[in-house]
Amino acid sequence: MASVTSNERNKEEYSFVYGDEAVCYEVVRKPVVEGKKRKIAIKVNPNCEVVINAPDDALRDDIHQAVMKRAKWIYDALKEFRGHLEYVQPKSYVSGEMQFYLGRRYVLKVVEDREAISSVKMQRGKLLVTLNRFNDDKQALTKALVSGWYQVRAERVFHDRLSELLPQASWVKGIPSFRVLSMTKQWGSCSAKGTLMLNPHLIKAPKECIDYVILHELCHIAEHNHSDKFWRLLTSVMPEWKEVKSRLDGMAELYLNE
Repeated sequence: MASVTSNERNKEEYSFVYGDEAVCYEVVRKPVVEGKKRKIAIKVNPNCEVVINAPDDALRDDIHQAVMKRAKWIYDALKEFRGHLEYVQPKSYVSGEMQFYLGRRYVLKVVEDREAISSVKMQRGKLLVTLNRFNDDKQALTKALVSGWYQVRAERVFHDRLSELLPQASWVKGIPSFRVLSMTKQWGSCSAKGTLMLNPHLIKAPKECIDYVILHELCHIAEHNHSDKFWRLLTSVMPEWKEVKSRLDGMAELYLNE
């Protein structure tokens, strides 16, 4: 299951106080590779998660000292990202709002044309919604049209990406079926029978993020949980999956926003 946020490992969580705020962070232990520099790396993700990558044998005190040395930087980064999230408001489906498709931003434009058939299409950086009448249901009609457009596009693109990625998943026999199903907490899932379920909101993300979710669910056909064997299998077909997942999680608030 590819979640919006994932508990894919046993978490080692701590916190520190900066000003009047307690800041939580997660420590992810990495095996020590001979010949490589040992270091403690600090990352603040756009979804306001603070992650510390540290060697397996790093002392807790050493990690804490490294964090405290960069406490102000961490706090400032969190403040900036929280500022971005404040602008994530429920959509009103009126002209001027932002929509996403395959990682690109489009400005929504709603127009009335009594002689036209209600429709949605992309046109020069805009997502153009044409209604054949304006009335009190204008926003509801626009939302329904846009949601339907995303659903159709998702089915088409997901089918194409699945066909493209299947040769990499040598453990999958035949062509798995899939459904496009709205979910609030998951990008995708895989049933016990190998049916994939993919969130239509995923069509708003870049293609590499779509590929990550599809490959994630294909790996569940071979490994039904998030074991070490599962992550090794995913890494074998998508070595950069962690970076892609981080990018997808960082935009989740915007992509899932309705």
